[in-house]
Amino acid sequence: MIPLYTSKQVREADNYAINVLGIPSIVLMENAARSIFSAIIENGNEFINNKTIGIVCGKGNNGGDGFAVARHFIINGFNVYVISLGSEEELKGDALINFRITKNLLNEYPQLKLIIYQNIKDLLILDNCEIIIDAMLGTGSRGSLSEPYKEIVEYLNELNAFRVAVDLPTGLDLETSTGEIIFNADLTVTLSEFKTGLFYGKGYTHCGKIVKGSIGIGEEYYQKLKVNDYLIEPEDAYNGLPVKDLDIHKYSAGKVLVIAGSSKLPGASFFTTNTVMKAGAGSCFLAFPHSIKILAQQRIESAIVEAYDDKESGFINSENIKEISDRIEWADVIAIGPGLGREIETQNAVKDILRTYKSKKFVIDADAIYALRNEEYKKINLKGKILTPHHKEFADLIGIEISELESNLLSIGRNFSQENNCYLVLKGAPTIVFNPEGEAFINSAGNPGLAKFGSGDVLTGIIAAFQAQSNNEESLISAIYIHSLAADLLLNEKSEFGFTSNDLMEKIPYAIKFIINSFI
Repeated sequence: MIPLYTSKQVREADNYAINVLGIPSIVLMENAARSIFSAIIENGNEFINNKTIGIVCGKGNNGGDGFAVARHFIINGFNVYVISLGSEEELKGDALINFRITKNLLNEYPQLKLIIYQNIKDLLILDNCEIIIDAMLGTGSRGSLSEPYKEIVEYLNELNAFRVAVDLPTGLDLETSTGEIIFNADLTVTLSEFKTGLFYGKGYTHCGKIVKGSIGIGEEYYQKLKVNDYLIEPEDAYNGLPVKDLDIHKYSAGKVLVIAGSSKLPGASFFTTNTVMKAGAGSCFLAFPHSIKILAQQRIESAIVEAYDDKESGFINSENIKEISDRIEWADVIAIGPGLGREIETQNAVKDILRTYKSKKFVIDADAIYALRNEEYKKINLKGKILTPHHKEFADLIGIEISELESNLLSIGRNFSQENNCYLVLKGAPTIVFNPEGEAFINSAGNPGLAKFGSGDVLTGIIAAFQAQSNNEESLISAIYIHSLAADLLLNEKSEFGFTSNDLMEKIPYAIKFIINSFI
């Protein structure tokens, strides 16, 4: 796990370095500048031909970092064009010191330009820069951008250049990872430690590659801090893999019941059920309408169809529960929801199953989540259960608009899991897992090819399989990562446009093998 810190924690690290360690703030800024320069050279060197760099500096310490970075580029032979959003009279502290150093360098380096921003035309000098560095606003910025920042960011985002953000992209509110107009970085050099807001929401879509810079105080300070958010890494997927004992058999290797599918949406159940077996479960039954049983028998590879008498309706109702009750009791894990349909009878059946078998382990997905809307979930004991909605399903579940959810995603997800003592797997780009203790685990794998029908059904299958084999949080996290890793491995064969959820399902065993081979 990679710990992620709040912007407040990182700002307090600056105070610790200055007031406890006695490191002058100007030294911290210089350390930051050196690390930013090195990160850009390491990650953007292929974009540098004429060695022309543009830097837009704000009025605060983020701008001070930009002025200091400019000096490192100029003394290393680059052409550097600096746009300062503040005049010398408006700057103060370390930012002013580094502005004056930049100003003094004008006499020694004719390839250095320093422009005090007046209007949008001042940005024309940046049009031919190969690298653009955003050093405008830092971690203290909140809310939507005002002018001139808004028009500057919009202009910079249109330039054909490698774009770099210092600490965070201007326009990104780190507390909520939201923003309307945001600098679209190809590289973000975040100072001190990784910050949660960079890895989900608008941070995920606007930061590009994220690398760590340094102010020069080491990691010991951060290791003492309480952390609630983490970035999932490959080692976590390996550590969470179920253990296969030498003497296991098909019923001790994980028993899964999938309650899914209907005449309207039969395919979802096949993705889930087949994935259960491909992810290592020893045995799996699919509870499925008898009237369309032949469809399942044609599509299910190694699981068994447990048909219930749907009386030609094509969907489950509460009268069918008794027919599958023995199989529910038999299962280590029940996956319920994919393709079940939204008929009132089906919704009632879902609620009856969850209320009757409240001590069983459930993975609740799709139409089963729909059945718990209008505060019905509050009448269900969700303790230890796993819910796997995408953003719209989750917003509908708790009765809010999706815009409200996405404006405060971590807080709302965290509160739901804590209040209901359950696990919430909030599917998206990226997927985030919330546990009952209030911790959030952000997935670091995956690509846009996952945005297809059936992808979530495959995820439900791998979660159910892993939980049946090893009922713990580590296996849940492993399942999330391996699902996305399978999509990443498919990019070696197909583009993100071309692979389907069936391809994804078939790649699950290879993703598991890839993880195992990476750590043995």
